[in-house]
Amino acid sequence: MDTSGITPDIIDTKPEACLEVSYPSGTKVELGKELTPTQVKDEPTVTWEADNDALYTLLMIDPDAPSRAEPTYREILHWFVVNIPGNKVAEGQIVAEYIGSGPPEGTGLHRYVFLVFKQANKIEAQTFIPKTSVAGRYKMKTREYITKFNLGEPIAGNFYEAQYDDYVPILKATLST
Repeated sequence: MDTSGITPDIIDTKPEACLEVSYPSGTKVELGKELTPTQVKDEPTVTWEADNDALYTLLMIDPDAPSRAEPTYREILHWFVVNIPGNKVAEGQIVAEYIGSGPPEGTGLHRYVFLVFKQANKIEAQTFIPKTSVAGRYKMKTREYITKFNLGEPIAGNFYEAQYDDYVPILKATLST
């Protein structure tokens, strides 16, 4: 994550552990590997070594919007789940439903970053962003979420890179502001 610029673009310290991220398409995320929006369009399964008595937060963001060269919308929130018991993501509280990668045509590779944090306490989150909405997703700041929710350093992470493919217009047609 250091060589990709994720540290220090998004977080100050790289996670010690690597998240396992598997998509229904059969695709697995490997640190920095290029995947297509078509491969990552559906919500993945995410696992990490967890304490079953603890709660966790999962974030997925794109820091490269609209492009890595000019990230004026840094960061785009793609997925946000809090109060995950152990590593049972499906049992956590969804704050922002999963949206796959949708980099604009001609903007090159975007980094899509998954981070997991061990929570100090249960998080009281009132927000819910459906997968059909972009409202509340632009200019999200991971560091501000870390401070707001007292998350500390990420315990695990992973990322892939993706660029435009023919699925992007299909995804964008499902989104509203």
